[in-house]
Amino acid sequence: MVEINTIHGYHAHIYYRDDGERAKAAALREFLSANPDIRIGRWRDEPVGPHPIPMYQAAFPAEQFPTIVPWLMLNRDGLTVLVHPEADDDVADHRDNPLWLGEKLDLNIAFLEV
Repeated sequence: MVEINTIHGYHAHIYYRDDGERAKAAALREFLSANPDIRIGRWRDEPVGPHPIPMYQAAFPAEQFPTIVPWLMLNRDGLTVLVHPEADDDVADHRDNPLWLGEKLDLNIAFLEV
């Protein structure tokens, strides 16, 4: 059994498929950027790593989970969001322990297994 204290933080990946969804993602990004505890990654307009469609990442401390994740649930505006822990096992974090808001996408887990 994995102890809860092994979670060092979380990543939220906000996905978009087209210009309309990118605009929605930008609105979320603006709000998330206002929180000094959230580190926003760069726009990835092409699939990268295990992520099958464009996205950006928002990384936040575990203590922020009860604030950020419910807000994303209510304000994702139809976008798909992957939330996963940072628990020192990229494969398990993405494959076994994710939380999906919206459509569950097929991640390229093989990319993480190398």
